[in-house]
Amino acid sequence: MPEKEILEKLKAIVTPYVQNKEGLENFNENTDFLNDLKINSANLVDVVLDVEDEFNIEIDTESMNGMLTAGDAKNIILEKIK
Repeated sequence: MPEKEILEKLKAIVTPYVQNKEGLENFNENTDFLNDLKINSANLVDVVLDVEDEFNIEIDTESMNGMLTAGDAKNIILEKIK
């Protein structure tokens, strides 16, 4: 799956949880889920569950703790779908 497609899917997944809509306008690999999008930590768990469903993968706690930016999430997804 192309990296651009993963980022597009990620953007769609996080959109319902975003508190700072301006952060979505410039969504890219450097977008920080907590600081740029203002997604609270409880909703980050929902994001992880949605990512697991969308990509049919399982994300362990260590990987989940490393999902701070869209780029981090993309890299974890790429690793898991191999």
